[in-house]
Amino acid sequence: MPNSATLYLDLAVNGEASETLCAVLAAALDAAPVASLLIRPSTATDEKTLKALIALAQNRGIAALLPADVAGAAKLGADGVHVLWAPDVVQQFKSIRGGAGSGMIVGADAGRTRHDAMELGEGGADYVAFGVPAHVEDRARAAERQLGLVSWWSEVFEIPCVALNVSDTEQARRLAEAGADFVGVTISGNETASDAAMRVRAYSEAVSAPEDAK
Repeated sequence: MPNSATLYLDLAVNGEASETLCAVLAAALDAAPVASLLIRPSTATDEKTLKALIALAQNRGIAALLPADVAGAAKLGADGVHVLWAPDVVQQFKSIRGGAGSGMIVGADAGRTRHDAMELGEGGADYVAFGVPAHVEDRARAAERQLGLVSWWSEVFEIPCVALNVSDTEQARRLAEAGADFVGVTISGNETASDAAMRVRAYSEAVSAPEDAK
């Protein structure tokens, strides 16, 4: 029976005006079911804008996450934090998990390392993600590796698995079939609201099992 997954929206903020960002995000969130929102702010993003983006998600029952700053996430009212991939991601995660309250979501991107993924899971991660870092040049090979990691994780572990940096809808479909619980779809504040909504809708269709196969 085909697997289905839910979308994990990944919003890249590049200094756009608050009104623009909110319009893009609202269109994306209304286009299809989304489980979680990761906001990646730029250094120019102010607290007012972040609070508005967080509220847009939470008003729709969607968890809003920020990158790896527990104090900042708590101050802004976010639901949790996401630890970005880095060579020391396990150490970063353990420090952040220890400082986060029990009600705060803490997930982390293990990249391509099974050992790190297992340590994150054992350390209490609410989800383990497998992404493709921007510096990776052979994207096709990385996509196949990601597919293998998701398949392995879903067969062995119960902790939810997120696939990030998903290049297109075909890869999204394959990841859902491999057992990803959540599949990432990236939108950017510098695109139009209609384009963002269209991408989210397309990814949602790709990761949803046909009704007659459920």
